[in-house]
Amino acid sequence: MDNGRLAIAIGSDHAGFALKETVRAGLEAEGYVVEDFGTRSDESCDYPDFALPVAEAVTSGKADRGILICGTGAGMAMTANKVPGIRAATCNEPYTAEYCRLHNDANVLTIGARVVSADDVMVIVDKFLSTSFEVENERHVRRLGKLDAVERKYTKA
Repeated sequence: MDNGRLAIAIGSDHAGFALKETVRAGLEAEGYVVEDFGTRSDESCDYPDFALPVAEAVTSGKADRGILICGTGAGMAMTANKVPGIRAATCNEPYTAEYCRLHNDANVLTIGARVVSADDVMVIVDKFLSTSFEVENERHVRRLGKLDAVERKYTKA
């Protein structure tokens, strides 16, 4: 896949550590620039501690996209989506990974390590990273505008 040298921020908790290592190695082999925000072992830890710096790397422009892995992917998505500008989606199969990019311009992928096998994970990641937002589709752009308006309504100045 031609990745255009995308910078990817990646992180996991203890449950996602082994799968994160698989994803990191796969991305590096494909030529991506990867920044690993941890964790560095399968010792028990708290997923928000890793979701937040990955989300901040994406919103600051330091990373083009983020990938977060925990047991189900849900905790990481909940945390990342608290950061303004993040559109994190839990994708445990390729169809959702493709369409969250195509229709929703998701910028962070979350994956459940207890749901997705090491054999299947790179198919999901590749679909997420290789799919572009359908910017020419007016209804998707309109819907993102509405999503942004909701975020602005509830973001304190």
